[in-house]
Amino acid sequence: MFIQTEATPNPLTLKFNPGVPVMESGTLFLTSAEEAKTSPLAQELFRTEGVTAVFLGSDFITVTKNKAQEWETLKPLLLSAIMDHFVAGKPVVISAAERPAANDNEGDSDIVKQIRELIDMRVRPAVAQDGGDIIFRGFHDGIVQLELHGSCSGCPSSTMTLKAGIENMLKHYVPEVVAVEAVS
Repeated sequence: MFIQTEATPNPLTLKFNPGVPVMESGTLFLTSAEEAKTSPLAQELFRTEGVTAVFLGSDFITVTKNKAQEWETLKPLLLSAIMDHFVAGKPVVISAAERPAANDNEGDSDIVKQIRELIDMRVRPAVAQDGGDIIFRGFHDGIVQLELHGSCSGCPSSTMTLKAGIENMLKHYVPEVVAVEAVS
């Protein structure tokens, strides 16, 4: 098994591409070992000192570290843990613990449906390339609320991405949008 790694725009996050499917559906963003009880893979990654978050995407894993640790030290340990996990045939998750990626769409207004479609078709694929995800959480009084996962969470350029990228695009296609904000 060969696992490729990629830098992300977030210097504290590294993207691992194991070359096999990671999540069959949805994504999973975990910020503590306690949260990782539903994912044997994430549990193993959190055993590495300095790991502060794990994001499981469809075909990639992003790991976020604290500022005190260096990638030169962590990367071999994480590569080994990921390889051992997949070679052993262990499950990535043992239950569906992640909140639904798109919330319940029943009863959405036409505006919300349009916002969701733009995010799902234009934004999420782009941020997945950088090892992250952006989840729609609400639209109230002209403000679109988005939750940042993976490399997007805590990324120094996430504010720029939200304001200059996503907000401008949504305002262009949906005049009712006045702003975009990150929520947790």
